[in-house]
Amino acid sequence: MAAFNVTPSDPLTFILAGVPGLEAVHVWISIPFSIFYISGVFGNLTVLFVVGKEQTLHKPMYLLLCMLALTDIVTPSCVLPKALCIFWFNLKDITMAGCFTQLFILHGCVAMHSAVLVLMAFDRYVAICNPLRYPTILTLTRVAKLGLVGLLRALFLVLPLPLLLSRLPFCANRVIPSTYCDHIAVAKVSCGDITVNSMYALVIVFLGVGLDLTLIAVSYGLIIRAVLRISSKKAPQKTLNTCTAHLCVMLTSYPVFLFSSLTHRFGQAIAPYVHIILANLFYLLTPVLNPIIYGAKTKELREKVGKYACSKSSHLGVININPA
Repeated sequence: MAAFNVTPSDPLTFILAGVPGLEAVHVWISIPFSIFYISGVFGNLTVLFVVGKEQTLHKPMYLLLCMLALTDIVTPSCVLPKALCIFWFNLKDITMAGCFTQLFILHGCVAMHSAVLVLMAFDRYVAICNPLRYPTILTLTRVAKLGLVGLLRALFLVLPLPLLLSRLPFCANRVIPSTYCDHIAVAKVSCGDITVNSMYALVIVFLGVGLDLTLIAVSYGLIIRAVLRISSKKAPQKTLNTCTAHLCVMLTSYPVFLFSSLTHRFGQAIAPYVHIILANLFYLLTPVLNPIIYGAKTKELREKVGKYACSKSSHLGVININPA
């Protein structure tokens, strides 16, 4: 069998190598990846369906949860189809336009995901520190507008990435050691100077994500200060319990993202496949965990999902009893 030619013949084509060093087990890697993807899409579609159908859930917190669910559907859908083409069919070619489009959507979703987490922290701050003004401060219209601002910010932050890449020269060897197109990974295969690309990527990490984490920290600092002023012994714990879902989602999102981003730039001693596996887990596993976390920690959502699940089971039971 002829060896795979890693040098693309089309000058506007890149080669996605998959998971470097683990090519022999690509098919096996695709199994958990596919399970994560299907589970994540199903869970987030369930959240969107239940919130959309239930009038009692048409509240700011659940609108933000729907925004999070949308990003958790789009993000893995941008990564996995091409990864499966690599794992199953050895289809590693991707056009430059396709590559730049993928990284634009991918990085945009990550920026939007971070923006939604900031809005969720603000939602918890208002609900705990200004509960009487909550209905007037955070209306559905205002939350939708804040979500639009977050989306525009994400687009403006990410738009320079493909533009900066398009100015770079790419020589014969255009093999990207990954399952998807990432800004720095694509820049590294260029035969030109990528200093500006590297600097701007760090600006996004520290100014974008760093600013978001700062705003979240300030929100929780004010929440803790307000909780400590409550005289009742049980009230602080009950109040903080309303924040646990948001805190758990942040713990599944930011640490893995920051570790993956920084080791991709500075962790030369770490094996390449570790970078790729961690990055894919961030894009695939986080969307699985988020609806589970909010379903487990939010009683109102959990009850509504349970109601639809029981209703579906009862309907199937009736069909089985009365096949005619």
